[in-house]
Amino acid sequence: MSGNIELLNTTLAAAKAADRAALIAYLPAGFPTVDGGIEAVKAVVAGGADVVEVGLPHSDPVLDGPVIQTADDIALRGGVRIADVMRTVREAYEATGVPILVMTYWNPIDRYGVERFTAELAEAGGAGCILPDLPVQESALWREHADKHSLATVFVVAPSSQDARLATITAAGSGFVYAASLMGVTGTRASVGAQAQDLVGRTRATTDLPVCVGLGVSNAAQAAEVAGFADGVIVGSAFVKAMLDAPDEAAGLAAVRSLAGELAEGVRKR
Repeated sequence: MSGNIELLNTTLAAAKAADRAALIAYLPAGFPTVDGGIEAVKAVVAGGADVVEVGLPHSDPVLDGPVIQTADDIALRGGVRIADVMRTVREAYEATGVPILVMTYWNPIDRYGVERFTAELAEAGGAGCILPDLPVQESALWREHADKHSLATVFVVAPSSQDARLATITAAGSGFVYAASLMGVTGTRASVGAQAQDLVGRTRATTDLPVCVGLGVSNAAQAAEVAGFADGVIVGSAFVKAMLDAPDEAAGLAAVRSLAGELAEGVRKR
């Protein structure tokens, strides 16, 4: 079975045709449980998310701040495995029909086997992977198998990336480019800042791929601000915090659905 890179491409193109940015939600698999994580994906899509990133929990997530680290720890203590991540992708995709990507560090894929991972992700209906710590110059094996299975390879660029480096990264990627709005780890911020707009402009000069901004967006006003210059707005920590702060799972699902609705309204007000 082929992966869903084309669904990702058409979804992002449809948002652009509607003169708005896409809303991309991040949620870790296995949090608060595997079943609860699947329900959370359904909830953010019901609220208005266009694309979902399912996080593969990791014991040393170098890009993720304390909120996502807490959720990852809960998932890992609950015994989450790659099979559970694949199940999350499969059931979330079957229930929603939206593009579902996996966001993961490289080590779990390397240990699992690139061919096995890409084949299973495609079979589950996945649209691709976001790989924040895989250097482009070491990505040939991954990209060969991702291309074979019609999966997007999304690389992360940062404000520190020089223009020549941006061109190298974007030439190797597919689906979209993940622009980290600031230096540091994930988490909600009071301001997303001008660095993100500059990075989007410099990245767009190197590629026709959509450029989506993550790290720091937590409310409708920030979503509207970022939607004014980016093709997609990526929100993770705010969703995870809403789940963590809720008194029970049902309240958590209601909270993430409500937040997705507010953010979806925000991206339409750019």
